[in-house]
Amino acid sequence: MDQGNMTLPPATGANSSQTPAAVSASHLAAAVLLFTTFLVGVMGNGLYLWVLGLKMRMMVTMLWFLHLVSCYLLFTLLIPFFIVSLLMGFHWVFSTVMCKIHNTCISMDMFSSVFLLTLISLDHYTVTHHPIWCRHHRTMSWAGKLVVGVWLASFSLSAPYLAFRETRVVHGGRTTCINNYTLSRDWNGAEMQELGRWIHLAIFTVRFLLGLLLPFRTIVGCYVRVGLKMKEKKLAWSGKPFKVMVTTVVSFFLGWLPYHLHHGLKLYKLSPGILCAKEVPALVTGAVLVIYTFTSCFNACFTPILYLFVGEKFWQVFRKSLLTLVKAAFVNDLASSAAESSERHGSEVENTKQVMA
Repeated sequence: MDQGNMTLPPATGANSSQTPAAVSASHLAAAVLLFTTFLVGVMGNGLYLWVLGLKMRMMVTMLWFLHLVSCYLLFTLLIPFFIVSLLMGFHWVFSTVMCKIHNTCISMDMFSSVFLLTLISLDHYTVTHHPIWCRHHRTMSWAGKLVVGVWLASFSLSAPYLAFRETRVVHGGRTTCINNYTLSRDWNGAEMQELGRWIHLAIFTVRFLLGLLLPFRTIVGCYVRVGLKMKEKKLAWSGKPFKVMVTTVVSFFLGWLPYHLHHGLKLYKLSPGILCAKEVPALVTGAVLVIYTFTSCFNACFTPILYLFVGEKFWQVFRKSLLTLVKAAFVNDLASSAAESSERHGSEVENTKQVMA
C-alpha cells in the first residue's frame, strides 16, 4: 500500500470524468471492504498464532508457519492507516515518522513472507533428499537461527525506506507519503531527478530479484525435485501438508505479483531517460494500484482461513473445532504413507518417515 506517486484520480478535479459524490462513494465502498478484511485478518491470524504458539507442540514446520502468520498479522495491522488515507482522498494525515515506518514495515513483511516460503520449500527438499542429515541437524535451534536471519535480512533490505520515505505537500494542500531517492530538498533539479531515477531502478531491481524472481525459481525447483523423489519412492504426497504448502505459495505470488508490477510501472513511467519509456496511462497504473492493494490485503488476511479448507470438504469444516481444524491442516500424514511402503523400500524410506513425523 505504497502511497507514493499516487495515480488514482483525486476525489475532485476539473478533468475527472466522475462526479465527486461517485468517487466518494467508491472510496467509501473500498474502505468498508478493507475494514472487513482487516477484522477478518486480525481475528484469523490472531487465532492461528494462539493455536500454533500455545496449543500445539512446537516443531520445525510449526515454527516456519508461526512466523509466516506473524508476517500476515503485521501486514493486517497496517491496513487502517491506508483506510484513513483512502477516505481522505489519499491525504496522509499521520506524521513523517509514521510514513517512514509504514512503508518500511510493508517492505519487511513482503521480504519476510517470501523468504519464509523459500525456507519451507528448501526444508521439504532437504527432508526428502537428505533424511540422514536431517535426523542429526534439523533441530529447533537450527530453525530458530534461520528465522532470525530471515527477519534481519528483511529489515536490512527495507531499512533504506527509513531514509527515502518523506511527506510532501502537493497541489490543493494534500500531503502525500512518497519516496525521495536523492535525499535532497531540491525536488525539481534535473541532476537530482536523474540520480533519483537510477537509485529507484537499483532498488526495484534488488526488490524484484530477491522478493520474487529468485525465490520463485527456488520454490518451484524444490517442489519439482520433491515430487520426483516421492514418485521415485512410490510415496503419495497428496495429504493436507503438501496442499497447505501449495496453497500458501500460490496465494503469496498471486497476492504480491501486482505489488512488483505496480512498482515496475511507476519506474517505467518516471524513468524515460533510462528505459526509453512511453507514457503509461494513469488509468492503467491506477487499476494496478487498486489490484495490488486488494490482492495483498486478501493474501494477508484470508490465506490462513484457506488452510482450514485445504483437504476438507466444505460441510465438514463447520463440524470441527478450530483447534481440530488447525491440527488437521498441519499434521503431516506422510509418515503413514512411508509406513505402508517401508517393507518395500528399506531403511531410507523409514528414515524419511521418522524425519517427517
